[in-house]
Amino acid sequence: MSAPTRLHLQRLRLLWRSAGWPSQDLVEVELLAAGWVERLQEADGRERLRVTDAGVAHIAASLSRNRAARDAHELLVERVALEMQRAGRIAWRGLALRAGLPAPDAQEGGKTLWVNAMPDVYSLRNSTVEDYLEPAIHEIKVSRADLLGELRRPAKSAAYRALCGQCWFVIKAGIADADEIPPEYGVMIGHDSHLELARPAPKRAHKPDFATWMALARATPLAPPDDPQSPL
Repeated sequence: MSAPTRLHLQRLRLLWRSAGWPSQDLVEVELLAAGWVERLQEADGRERLRVTDAGVAHIAASLSRNRAARDAHELLVERVALEMQRAGRIAWRGLALRAGLPAPDAQEGGKTLWVNAMPDVYSLRNSTVEDYLEPAIHEIKVSRADLLGELRRPAKSAAYRALCGQCWFVIKAGIADADEIPPEYGVMIGHDSHLELARPAPKRAHKPDFATWMALARATPLAPPDDPQSPL
């Protein structure tokens, strides 16, 4: 085995953080056979596992890949937020919101299903007229696996749509085509130098509910890029 799978990496990190007590399952058999962990005999006769140098190298490589993906994600989030501000909107990053969705009667007894959502960018038009606010959510994806995982979770996507009047996916160039995204979402393509509008987001009337207003009141919007106080 030349490279560990995600399951192997998860187990390697777990063994690195723990005392290394074995689970004696097939994952450990594969880790031992690949030379990424080794068995150690304790003085009392018990056996534990230790991550080898080769295993540590794989952990370090996965951390570097994850860090690079996070950096690319944050850069694209920052660019989208800036574009929203340039369009005359007030933008927030990392809001913790809660959306109430109608639950299937058979599963939830007809009660409201509450779903927590943390959109990458939430924005409103800078208006004092509630009907003109046009709340929008932009969800940023820089890897195909992350995008497909999001699309497989309908409750999370439905929560985004329940919290705004227009919902967007902003995807890194090359990870997917616009027609792979459901038509309920607008699509922007993030290139190295610019954002490309691939498909406009359908618009519908929406007013933020009380819970959203409270979340906005507790949070701090991003400072405008030309605000002289922003570096302070």
